[in-house]
Amino acid sequence: MKIIPEFGFDIWSIVFYLFGIMVLLQLLYILLFYARLAFFNVKKQKKSEELPPISIIIAARNEADNIYENLPFILSQDYPEFEVIVIVNQSVDESKHILEAYQLQYKNLRYTIIEKNKHLRPGKKLALSLGIKAAKHEHLVMTDADCKPASHTWLREIASTFTQQKTIVLGYGPYITEKGFLNKVIRYDTAWIAINYMSFALARLPYMGVGRNLAYTKETYTNANGFKSHYAISSGDDDLFIQEAAKKNNYTIAIARESHMYSAAETSWASWYRQKSRHYTTSPKYQVIKKTLLGIYPVTLLMMYLSFITLLFNEDFRWLTLIIFGVIFILKWWIQGKCFLKLNEKVFVALFPFNDLLYAIGQPIMYYTGEVKTTNRW
Repeated sequence: MKIIPEFGFDIWSIVFYLFGIMVLLQLLYILLFYARLAFFNVKKQKKSEELPPISIIIAARNEADNIYENLPFILSQDYPEFEVIVIVNQSVDESKHILEAYQLQYKNLRYTIIEKNKHLRPGKKLALSLGIKAAKHEHLVMTDADCKPASHTWLREIASTFTQQKTIVLGYGPYITEKGFLNKVIRYDTAWIAINYMSFALARLPYMGVGRNLAYTKETYTNANGFKSHYAISSGDDDLFIQEAAKKNNYTIAIARESHMYSAAETSWASWYRQKSRHYTTSPKYQVIKKTLLGIYPVTLLMMYLSFITLLFNEDFRWLTLIIFGVIFILKWWIQGKCFLKLNEKVFVALFPFNDLLYAIGQPIMYYTGEVKTTNRW
């Protein structure tokens, strides 16, 4: 059995060179990005000794049922000093009455009503801006009305990662586990997105967070001019804002299980597709370097598999190709699997290589077929 073939400039050698380059690029991504999250030590993370007063801001539109169900879990957090500000944005439900009732029970609850107006832009940036302006405290935590904290110490876990240098905290917002294939797809998509933005942040290339579990200071918001540069886009409060506000390593991540903020996933493929399309509207405004880095991974993954399969048909290159592919395959499974474990998503570890390949195929399809013109709805 011949393991090392004779190299030249024939077609098979060229395919092997291509395979080697793709493997090398995948290896670089694993070591430079994903390994940072895989081996991130939460216990050694620098945290503030004193917990700052916090203003939690929730933008809600026609969320009466969610406010009724989830708000008490946020209002009753184990935290020394905090307020909750709910901005009811042009709603036509019973949100106001529910908030009035809760306000009798919780003295740290405040709310503002934005009356329905056809001249106001869609999206939640206006609501968030008003909430930030009304906040009494310097440290802010953003979440949504349909979210429920993983624990009664959620706020403590998020706020404790604030330091004098770290004024932005990127949290994780998983979806609640339900039956069905769609739910599993959405949860995988959410976990993989979190692995990417947290890994990139640890590599000093922050590009997004999630609006349902995101924290920053008023000063950071002001220095970035709020949402001014992308106010016309309904999305962007959790990615375009981060790209402008994250400067000089002033950001950190929060991945402890207690810091997670759960919400219910979409229940139909059409609604999830619309949600994804809305998120994609911000991508044209990403910096070239970040768009390139995010695009290289799936492209090189697909090309690695295609060249690998092609080389299996050649006896001279087969065994060396199998050895190299086996090494990168196991390394990816180990390190990127550890990333899922960091986010308490062990259900996705067993089939990660299979899911990774399907995701690399499916995401570009969703991106290029997204109905951008329908994505201005909140």
